[in-house]
Amino acid sequence: MMSSVSPEASPAHAGACQAVVVSVTQYPQYSIVIPAFNESARIPATLQSVVSCIRERGWAAEVIVVNDGSRDATAEVVRAFARNAPEVRLIENPGNRGKGYSVRSGMLQALGEVVMFTDSDLSAPIEEAERLFAAIAAGADIAIGSRWLEKGRQTHRQPFYRQFFGRCFNAVTRAVMGLRFADTQCGFKAFTRAAAQTVFQLQTIERWGFDPEILFIALKRGYWIIEVPVSWAHDERTRMSYLKDGMKMLEEIAIIRWNALRGRYGKQVEHIHRATL
Repeated sequence: MMSSVSPEASPAHAGACQAVVVSVTQYPQYSIVIPAFNESARIPATLQSVVSCIRERGWAAEVIVVNDGSRDATAEVVRAFARNAPEVRLIENPGNRGKGYSVRSGMLQALGEVVMFTDSDLSAPIEEAERLFAAIAAGADIAIGSRWLEKGRQTHRQPFYRQFFGRCFNAVTRAVMGLRFADTQCGFKAFTRAAAQTVFQLQTIERWGFDPEILFIALKRGYWIIEVPVSWAHDERTRMSYLKDGMKMLEEIAIIRWNALRGRYGKQVEHIHRATL
């Protein structure tokens, strides 16, 4: 997939995200979205792993790094890498807006038929994306990675307190939102293009609590979601605070329920047109 980036605006998301128009000669089969905030140290190795996997497996794929207002050299590092990797392109947020905002921006501006996002630390090796792609090829609209369906696949487990808080939050999402999944928070999810356009246009949560919202929206809209066990290695450098961010996420669950009562997730969405070949 060969591409070039233009600063012109596109109708990606009702003005909520900074849009990028991309001229292409062939649409990719897969789009891999990576949100990044102050990742100049980790992002070169991440991009090297992702691009190597794409080339080794012969995927027709693009890689979208969404820079979330980084204060370090993340953007410059990605641009330098992209000079020798046409699969990679950079999207810039208008300041630090949050992981949810970054994922939404990348997913709505992606060109692939299957669109996924992964964390910049690659806690789930990018090779595991094949498991998500296979689930979608088998008919699923959305495939979500799970750390808990097969615990033996965890090569480096989270500390006990993080496991405890994660399980507590998951129990709350089951009770309050009816999400039946073993792991709502795994940052490794893939969507058909149609499902991504619908779900992410309706998403409202812009920080850590966006995962339950997008799954809630998907179920409300009748999409078939498959949970897929994936290998996982906890990264000690994670920036999430389970106390502070956990409390915020509980607040966001209430917002999601309120949005649902108001009919926010039943609204009609726009069709997002890709660049003309």
